[in-house]
Amino acid sequence: MSRRTLLPLCGLLLALALLLEACAVPGTIAAGERLPDAGPRPATKALPPVIFPQDEAPHHDLTEWWYYTGHLHGKDTIGRLHDYGFELTFFQTLRGQFAPFYAAHYAISDITRVQFHYDQRAGFEPPSVIPADGTARGFSLALDGWTAEGVAGRDRLHAAMADYTLDLALLADKPAALHGGDGLITYGLAGFSYYYSRTRMPLTGTLLDHGRAVTVTGQAWMDHQWGNFVSLAGSGWDWYSLQLANHTEYMLYVIRDQQKRPLSVFGTYVAADGTAAELDPAGIHSRPLSAWTSPQTGGVYPSGWTVTLDVQHVTLTLAPLLLDQELVTGQSTGVAYWEGAVSISGTSGDRPIAGEGYVELTGYAALPPGAQIGVAP
Repeated sequence: MSRRTLLPLCGLLLALALLLEACAVPGTIAAGERLPDAGPRPATKALPPVIFPQDEAPHHDLTEWWYYTGHLHGKDTIGRLHDYGFELTFFQTLRGQFAPFYAAHYAISDITRVQFHYDQRAGFEPPSVIPADGTARGFSLALDGWTAEGVAGRDRLHAAMADYTLDLALLADKPAALHGGDGLITYGLAGFSYYYSRTRMPLTGTLLDHGRAVTVTGQAWMDHQWGNFVSLAGSGWDWYSLQLANHTEYMLYVIRDQQKRPLSVFGTYVAADGTAAELDPAGIHSRPLSAWTSPQTGGVYPSGWTVTLDVQHVTLTLAPLLLDQELVTGQSTGVAYWEGAVSISGTSGDRPIAGEGYVELTGYAALPPGAQIGVAP
């Protein structure tokens, strides 16, 4: 899909503002809203199961996103070592009479330089770009030159911003993990969401860093979530993707109320052989170790965590690789959030363990004055 200017500039900005005010777009949390308590799971027989590769493609639902994060390790043409984290995300929103709205975020955590950089895109597309349900095989997303495409865990990513151009090939070495046991999680009265992850995707490619090509390897994590839910209905969430050196992974998802108290907790464990299992929410514990205050938004985010998983006898310490990994997305999704690369150390049973991960924090900050839709923050 290519971005098209379907509305005059003033009409485009008005439409974006209406989307944000009335219905929000994926990945957003409106200040002052509260997620209703999660009720019983729906009768899943009324909802079709997740089917691959058809369900990798866009759906005709209110909210959908494809979310990549990962760690890159490379060497440039003169032999210098570099470490990075990256995020590349595409959002799709369908609301009433509006054409499909798309947003995308691209971020590089330049660990070697101790710098964080990000960019954003937004635009409308005609409805024809969404395939008929069940007819697609894989996905192909594009917005202003940024692209993500793939099928069956063979994906390619491209994005560019000032000083950083990313080109990656990813190949999943495990099946997709269905969260909630069958790929369905509840947001209570806010609706239900299909949700799966490819939890370990070894990657190769290049990162053009300030004009110098860095050949990179590493591993990524991909989330795909869709459904007839509206994500402004909650006050925020903490999300963790944990990739451990023993070839196991964890997804942890804590949805919070206005007082930052957990309302719903979800967790999935992926074993070394690729089998996935739900975690008992009562056995998932996360405790912040410190806090970081954003100089841009004034938001106070937790920074560093101890995560304990009772059944697995796992205790982990998550340390941000950069303190400032905040995105202020007034030109696309209209929120501020922290999405950051972390290092992992701890124990699994009686053995030491290490790993890499990503943490997403929403609902801790509001857009600063002047950072509205169409205005550069």
